[in-house]
Amino acid sequence: MTYNVKVDVSPIYELISSFIVFTTRKWVNNLDVGLEWLEDIGSRFNLDAQQAFAAAAKFPFSDYDVLYAWAMDRSSHSIDAFLDDLEHAANDTLHHSIKSYIPDMNTKEVERIRSSYVPLLRKWNDLYFIDVAPQYTPLLEEDAAEKSTLLHKMDPEALVEYASGGIVLEAGLPSEQVVLVPSIHFRPINTYCFYNGALLIQYPIDIPELDEDEPPTCLLRLTRALANPERLRLLRYVANEPKSLQEMVSNLHESEDKLMHHLMRLRVAGLLRVHLVDVDTEKFSIRPDGAAELQMFLESYIRL
Repeated sequence: MTYNVKVDVSPIYELISSFIVFTTRKWVNNLDVGLEWLEDIGSRFNLDAQQAFAAAAKFPFSDYDVLYAWAMDRSSHSIDAFLDDLEHAANDTLHHSIKSYIPDMNTKEVERIRSSYVPLLRKWNDLYFIDVAPQYTPLLEEDAAEKSTLLHKMDPEALVEYASGGIVLEAGLPSEQVVLVPSIHFRPINTYCFYNGALLIQYPIDIPELDEDEPPTCLLRLTRALANPERLRLLRYVANEPKSLQEMVSNLHESEDKLMHHLMRLRVAGLLRVHLVDVDTEKFSIRPDGAAELQMFLESYIRL
């Protein structure tokens, strides 16, 4: 496999990601921010803001691929400058900036996405993100700097798997460039956007624990994942070779929804590798480092 890896960081990515989590509620049951965060943030907004963000939940989810592509093509880290550029640029200019990533995008869709999201992202920034950015941006930049130093010390495949905690890019995947972006609001899951010749992977980073006497979040994810016998059996099932969800449904005689729930719990705990076979196919195998991390986190917490 031959591809180039780039590490990118900008508060613009995190602005979009936090907006996605709040408006779509996607994956929220498996995210660290959780339902309490949604309720807390939502309670701060007036009715007009609540209705505006609720409307965004009905937009096509694929719109976010376009927003992230514009974020990759940004001319500045400034959120205001980024939104100003989107607001004032000609449709043809915006279309040209992303047509290499999304060849079937047309100017009509570009205008719809620009006019729909720029006002909402401004509102989201003013009402929420501008307050958390000073805390989160240094953490994102610090982690990106660490990963950047590894670009010349690790093979691309190893760096992608290390940064993402288990994503494996299989041979034949149509991606010449992989862009790694640290994320906080999506923690502890990875998200990815496939583009023409490129793959954007947002990998989670943890924020510092406030109370050293409490078990760390990473240890709790591991113990919760392993506390369920069905998930232990699932780990044993994928120990020898990667298996697709369809293979699991057929061989284990379990529903797709139930298996997806268990797989997500194991993934966020760092116990599974996710093999990206092609744009639409994932396979899962055990991640040996996960067991070692359980021992390391447990010994560190109980101070052995």
